[in-house]
Amino acid sequence: MRIGILAPVTWRTPPRKYGPWEQVCANLADGLAERGHEVYLFATGDSVTKARLEWVCPVPLGEHPELPSRPWELIHIGFALKRADELELDVLHNHMNYLTLPFARLIRTPVVTTLHGAALLEADSREAYRRFPDMPYISISHAEREGCPELRYIANVYNGIRLEQFDFVDRPGDYLLFIGRICPDKGTDLAVELARRTGLPLVIAGLVPGGEEAFFEEKIRPWIDGQQIRFVGEVGPVERNRLMGGALALLHLVRAPEPFGLVMAEAMACGTPVIGFGRGSVPEVVEHGRTGFVVADLDEAAACVGRLSEIRRRDCRDRVERLFTVERMVEGYEAAYRSLLSSHADPST
Repeated sequence: MRIGILAPVTWRTPPRKYGPWEQVCANLADGLAERGHEVYLFATGDSVTKARLEWVCPVPLGEHPELPSRPWELIHIGFALKRADELELDVLHNHMNYLTLPFARLIRTPVVTTLHGAALLEADSREAYRRFPDMPYISISHAEREGCPELRYIANVYNGIRLEQFDFVDRPGDYLLFIGRICPDKGTDLAVELARRTGLPLVIAGLVPGGEEAFFEEKIRPWIDGQQIRFVGEVGPVERNRLMGGALALLHLVRAPEPFGLVMAEAMACGTPVIGFGRGSVPEVVEHGRTGFVVADLDEAAACVGRLSEIRRRDCRDRVERLFTVERMVEGYEAAYRSLLSSHADPST
């Protein structure tokens, strides 16, 4: 098949550090290319891919705040849609959420959208999707669909990771780990509270997004002492792998439901169990009592810290190998593309 992958332009594809959507796009584009498809990746000009790179936005907008993001995103989308028809693609796979939808039917190429992030959690976003209910969508967890069940879902495909990028560690260190954006929704402050309750060290790795500086200064920084609570900032793939493999557990105490927490799969690939609130996709990713613990509150989370010795770290790795690899993800998307092309050829189906 001739496939276009429309990636975001906030970060490079793959990202140098943070950028889960871009990481998924990189894994998918490379995986499809490795299986013999003719793949075109629409991403920033500095992206690295086994596919054929198509770009109009030269650099990641997240690294260049002087560039206006929304105009460049629309320029990027317009370029990709135009090129999709010029290249006679079989399908254009949209990873930019609702921004692409108003223009998708202006071209001949079928467009399918994977729903990332808080796509169906925010009222404004839901309103946008509800205006295009008959467009084809792919969810990344079954829980995600609860936010907008009336959409036309053609498949559910879990995000996949490259196992070779994550080393299995059977004997971890003595610390708990938080990796992600430093903000209330991600529960960074709850991770700090859990570490203080249990007396275990906590390593915090992540980006402080714009607008969350006050949260960091008020809720996180006062507890950073370089010993029990350490903050190491944003980390790249090598350090991320090392931190995950050495952790007793990953803390995923999110306040807002997430459609798929990629960091959970990455941690389990290293053998590290996850302690997370039972919101969104957490119960789909984490097998309670086997690859971590799905809890209702901090009291339960604290109790489960004391049960981490019950978890066989090999079981964590095995679950990722079964469900959350690039190979499984690519196979799922191939099937979705075939289904889409079949229905596109026969509109009555």
